[in-house]
Amino acid sequence: MQQAAHILANHEHGNGQQVRARLQEWQGCMQQQKAQLGSQAAKALDHFVRTTHSFAPGLFHCYDVPGLPATNNDLEQCFGSVRYHERRTTGRKAPVPAVVVRGSVRLVATVASKTRLFSAQDLRPRDPHQWLLLRQQLSYREQTRCQQRRFRKDPLAYLTTIEARLLASEATSP
Repeated sequence: MQQAAHILANHEHGNGQQVRARLQEWQGCMQQQKAQLGSQAAKALDHFVRTTHSFAPGLFHCYDVPGLPATNNDLEQCFGSVRYHERRTTGRKAPVPAVVVRGSVRLVATVASKTRLFSAQDLRPRDPHQWLLLRQQLSYREQTRCQQRRFRKDPLAYLTTIEARLLASEATSP
C-alpha cells in the first residue's frame, strides 16, 4: 500500500492518465501476487482495489487541473478558509445566511478570485441559458429561505395562509 501512496503522490509529475495507468499496473501486479499474501493482506488489497475503482472517475482530476486540491483534507482547508474570511468580514460567529442561499456561487467566486484578477469581459456569461438556470436556482433557494423566516416569525399566520390557499384550490378543483 505504500507503493500506491507513492504512485498517488506523483513525484514524477505525470498527468491524470499516466498516474491512473501506473496505479492500475501496480494493482495488477499485486493481484497476481495475492496468493502469496496472507488472508488479511489479500482482503485489504481487494478492498483497496474495489474502493479505488469506485472513486476512479474523480480521483485523477487533481493531476490535470493545476491548483485543484488532491485530497479531501486540502479541499476542506479551502472551504474552511472561505468560512473564516466570511466570518471575519461580517463579524458573525455563525455562518452567514447568504452562504446557504448563494453558497455555490460565492465559494467558486472566492476561490477563483484568489488565483487571479478578473476583468469585466471574464465575468460576462458565456452561456446565457446556463446563467438563467443558475439564477433560477438561486432565486428558488432565496424564496425558500424567506418562507422559513416568515414561519419562524409568525407560525400561526403562515399556516393560516397556507391552509386558506389549500382550501381555495380544493374548492376550484373538480
